[in-house]
Amino acid sequence: MTESDLNKTDNKPKGSKNFKKYIIAFWALFSTAVLAVIFLFMGVSNGNFGFMPSFEELENPKNSLATEIYSVDNVLLGKFYFQNRSFVKYENLSPEMVKALVATEDVRFYDHSGIDLIGLGRVAKGLVTANKNAGGGSTLSQQLAKMLFPRERFSSKLDMVFRKFREWVIAVKLERSYTKEEILTMYLNKYDFLNLAVGIKSAARVYFNTTPDSLKIEQSAMLVGMAKNSSYYNPLRRPELTQERRNTVLSQMVKYNYLDQQQYDSLKLLPLGIDYQKVDHKRGSATYFREYLRTSLTARKPVRSRYPSWQKQRFIEDSLEWKNNPFFGWCNKNKKADGEPYNIYKDGLKIYTTIDSRMQKYAEEAVKEHLGLDLQAAFDKEKEHHNNPPFSDDLDDEEVEKALVRSMKQSERYRVLKNKGISLDSIKTIFEQPTDMKIFTWKGERDTILSPRDSMLYYKGFLRAGFMSMVPQTGEVRAYVGGPNYKHFMYDMVSLGKRQVGSIIKPFLYTVAMQEGLTPCDKVPNIAQTFDVGDGTTWTSRNSTRARSGEMVTLRWGLANSVNNISGWVLKQFKPQAVVDMAKKMGVVSKIAAVPSVFLGTSEITVREMVGAYGTYANKGVYIKPRFISKIEDSKGNEVARSIPQKHEVMNEKTAYLMTNLLEGVVRRGTGRRLGWKYGLYNSIGGKTGTTQNHSDGWFMGITPNLVSGVWVGAEDRAVRFETITNGQGANMALPIWGLYMQKVYADKTLNMPKGKFEKPEGFNIDLDCNEQSTKPRNNGLIESEEEDFF
Repeated sequence: MTESDLNKTDNKPKGSKNFKKYIIAFWALFSTAVLAVIFLFMGVSNGNFGFMPSFEELENPKNSLATEIYSVDNVLLGKFYFQNRSFVKYENLSPEMVKALVATEDVRFYDHSGIDLIGLGRVAKGLVTANKNAGGGSTLSQQLAKMLFPRERFSSKLDMVFRKFREWVIAVKLERSYTKEEILTMYLNKYDFLNLAVGIKSAARVYFNTTPDSLKIEQSAMLVGMAKNSSYYNPLRRPELTQERRNTVLSQMVKYNYLDQQQYDSLKLLPLGIDYQKVDHKRGSATYFREYLRTSLTARKPVRSRYPSWQKQRFIEDSLEWKNNPFFGWCNKNKKADGEPYNIYKDGLKIYTTIDSRMQKYAEEAVKEHLGLDLQAAFDKEKEHHNNPPFSDDLDDEEVEKALVRSMKQSERYRVLKNKGISLDSIKTIFEQPTDMKIFTWKGERDTILSPRDSMLYYKGFLRAGFMSMVPQTGEVRAYVGGPNYKHFMYDMVSLGKRQVGSIIKPFLYTVAMQEGLTPCDKVPNIAQTFDVGDGTTWTSRNSTRARSGEMVTLRWGLANSVNNISGWVLKQFKPQAVVDMAKKMGVVSKIAAVPSVFLGTSEITVREMVGAYGTYANKGVYIKPRFISKIEDSKGNEVARSIPQKHEVMNEKTAYLMTNLLEGVVRRGTGRRLGWKYGLYNSIGGKTGTTQNHSDGWFMGITPNLVSGVWVGAEDRAVRFETITNGQGANMALPIWGLYMQKVYADKTLNMPKGKFEKPEGFNIDLDCNEQSTKPRNNGLIESEEEDFF
């Protein structure tokens, strides 16, 4: 280079040199920043700056899913849950829901890969210009990342920056792992819409009583609007604000061409149209049944030390259930693929039951109509002039007080107070203090002020019921009603409550007779029968009336009119143990004493046991255990359990047919006659009424060729009862529920319930035309007389 060239170089402007330095410095800083961001993203992605979900966690995010309970006709009966969330597939989402969500929350959702740079630029510009309406920059994928992996608490602004980076990284990873449709579906399934409506399926049911695929445009818009802040935009507490937010969503749909202006102008004027369905395990259909399922599926293996001394029989029965019933304790008997036991509250199972939602509805209606509109009023009227209503006048003041103290000690309020060390006298004083409460009435709940003691008296005055209906050929239970109202009367009188069964046990005795060669038309003397008890004393049967006393009468007449002398004669031929053995073969597990009075039904048995036993007659002599579950599926739709009928032959077809003939006699000529003249049921029906001593319990068991159902009616306390046989007999207390139920079942043509006849066995040649007289009904046929079971 020449000297002149050097001079030219030296003579270059200084500004040019400085500009070059600035350019170099800018690119150096820019490169450093880019590298820093890259390294930051890499560090965040590798979990160097806090929690980062693994690939497995992204592919299988943990969710608490509700277990759903379905009827045999595929109606959702209820759920078990920690969170009331159920998954729905993308194809089951309303298209309007998808459009509303995208238009409002992430209009470029289908164009970005988890991070919306344009949206971030808009947010940055808004921060510079202080524009509050600039909108947010979080994509649906980022919002999903927040829900799947909630933010930790941060102690500094730097932690907040790292947290935002983590959300971006997770959003990008989600986009790589899932399709756009899957991300949308996960978002809607995950979001908490408040009021125990977690996920879109629950929200559609809770707010609009519909399904996600049936949501209308305005309904979808309201739910999407809630996604901004469901606590603030709560349609139950702030309907005006929620409607305003809904209309904002509708305007977004117009803005992005998902809705035209004319539709918007029309839809924005509509009210929210909330059809709120409160989520409560104590509400809805089949409440007692759902609770039975819950306790049965989650039962632990019975251990004697966990049972009080007085629950020895309960321990024995639970042990038999654990051994013989695959669904009793199912959650603890079976393990998932990861080795953990099933959890009905979060594993998203689907339990397909044998309950028919229509028949369940009819059973609940029948209980409500008879108890609420008829029987309770008659009972209350009878008690108006009693000394200590609702108790019988047979009890003196001291006995009533003992009964109330016993009930007090069984209450949760007493248990809490006792655990605090409060004395019995002080607890009694507390129970005398009035307090605000909601009480049950047959016209709905009522707010009132009562002391806990008066509340106990009030509830003791209500008559209760237990009802179960089963298909005898399969054992599938179609209806299950454990009481009048689960919220206020939680004790299940189908599977838990045991009451003396009265005369409905007599068919077990007659079954022994038929099996040993007797027939319905055989005649025996209607005279008192005396038994040697074995301790030097005797016991003699008694009838409640002198109808045909001393005459020779048929066994059919004896059972039809529930005559104790005839049952006593039969028992003398075969001994009490034969009756006990027959009951056990027919599925009764409750304790039955082999004593002469066994046919009076002094033993306490559940409705469930008795329905299963009577099903043997309609099923041609084959006992089949009542079944409540058809199958169970896991959250992915895989079948993990299926019910297998448990059955065995108890008697031959001939004996079973003879028994159906005897039971038909009860309905045609005996204590069950009102099924015909009052309820119009003249098809092939066999039945048996039962009334215990002092009219404390009323029963009716009824069978048809296709359905067997049983009813118990009574009060919580046996001392709360009707005073007369007219009102207190099973034909008046229990039979009407059976009649109302069957009327409704036969009237529903969708059930296609046939009215066939009991099928006569091949080669059957016994003459069943007894040519007998029947007891004349009293009061022009309006009331049948029934034997009361004297102990």
